[in-house]
Amino acid sequence: MTSHSVRKKTEITFFLFLIASLFSCEDTLTDEVLIYDNDFSESDLVYFEKGRLYDFNDDTVLGYFHHEEILLKLPDLPSHNTVKVTIDLLLHDSWDGNPDNIGGPDFWYMNLDGIQVLKTTFSNSPCESTYCLYQSYPDNYPRFYEPKTEAVSSDLPGRCQYSNDIGWTSRYQITKIIRHDENELEIVCGDELKQENAADPVCDESWSIARIQVSTMTVN
Repeated sequence: MTSHSVRKKTEITFFLFLIASLFSCEDTLTDEVLIYDNDFSESDLVYFEKGRLYDFNDDTVLGYFHHEEILLKLPDLPSHNTVKVTIDLLLHDSWDGNPDNIGGPDFWYMNLDGIQVLKTTFSNSPCESTYCLYQSYPDNYPRFYEPKTEAVSSDLPGRCQYSNDIGWTSRYQITKIIRHDENELEIVCGDELKQENAADPVCDESWSIARIQVSTMTVN
């Protein structure tokens, strides 16, 4: 089996696990509509507040951000009782994960209609047997996983401090599903970054979004 096939099978298994964990065995997915899909290649920032674009690694992305919060507000949703949001997140440069010191913890969070569905930490630090800056993702803080756990790509260059070095931007695909039946959806993403030891904090750590997909679902 090819690595692509293994990854596709893993993604499908993970999605089915999300559905199973959210609904009982008697629930059935009867409808799913992709209502929003933006990889920013067309420079589309309609529905965004505080959004901006940036060229990273020859792709247009939403970003970059540091100590900031962005809002995507989607109106006129079709009838539904559940929403699924998938974000391809890019973590640039020296994210330090969990340690509570002058360099961390480094938090990133996502709220859906005021519900915090994720508040976690990420680490891009090398991990050795004698020194490792652990992260909390894929769980909420505080948990302890090795840096770049569940990253879909970890061989990208940094954005600023390590722009000439491979391995200093990590890409994650984060999917969250919640019960929701309103005709509008607000998606908020933001960070709480800490780098008291950096001469240029924005160059030291930042984040961008490569793609956002939103689907409405009906589960009976």
